Amino acid sequence: MPTALPHPIPGSDLSQNNSEKNDPRQKLIVALDVSTAAAAQKIVAAVGDSVLTYKVGMQLYTAEGPHLVRDLVASGRRVFLDLKYHDIPNTVAAAVREAAQLGVSMLTVHTCGSAKMLRAAVDAARAINPALTVLGVTVLTSMDENDLEKIGVRGTVAEEVLRLAALALANGCDGVVASAREAAMLRTELGDEFAIVTPGVRSAGTGHGDQVRVVTPAEATAAGASYIVVGRPITGAADPAAEVRAILQQIGA
Repeated sequence: MPTALPHPIPGSDLSQNNSEKNDPRQKLIVALDVSTAAAAQKIVAAVGDSVLTYKVGMQLYTAEGPHLVRDLVASGRRVFLDLKYHDIPNTVAAAVREAAQLGVSMLTVHTCGSAKMLRAAVDAARAINPALTVLGVTVLTSMDENDLEKIGVRGTVAEEVLRLAALALANGCDGVVASAREAAMLRTELGDEFAIVTPGVRSAGTGHGDQVRVVTPAEATAAGASYIVVGRPITGAADPAAEVRAILQQIGA
């Protein structure tokens, strides 16, 4: 992505005062699920200051690499690097160190990678940037009980999400990635002192795509989500800025 992105924008720093905490922009993460830097830049330019944080996932990172992340960070945007690290502890720790040096604000690791892997990831992040938010991915929002059973996991989605979330927090993770359908349960069982990032968020009346456990922005916020991730409803909209405004209004409501 060219470095012609706008300069740092108001409220883009992770430290927040009270007025910023009430700003719905603090909760919204836009997923740049596109294949080119040019497409990503077009989205960023279209939504302007309405979005503070962008998710760079496997598709875009594989296509464009770390320079795109550096450019977003240099422009004052926060980057949620969603690569879902899952490997032996030493390999994951090395990858997390590299991600931390890119200046990302958040990153993901798979909770089913073991307690040792989670701890290695957290320790690696802390060594480079103590403020880096390490999130444990629980059960993907494209999965239901039938999918879990096919991979040998017995019980409900909620039970598995709770088990994996507890494992992540016990090993130092700052939060988890889970559907907002489980967010209220996680708050009740595990408290409020951790972040919950919820993908699978769709405005009322829009298509679900390949997502199964879907909620609206207002429902996610009410359930206790710290951040909501919205991709295709914004990036595929005829007017991305208008879609962002509608979602921010729902979060604020």
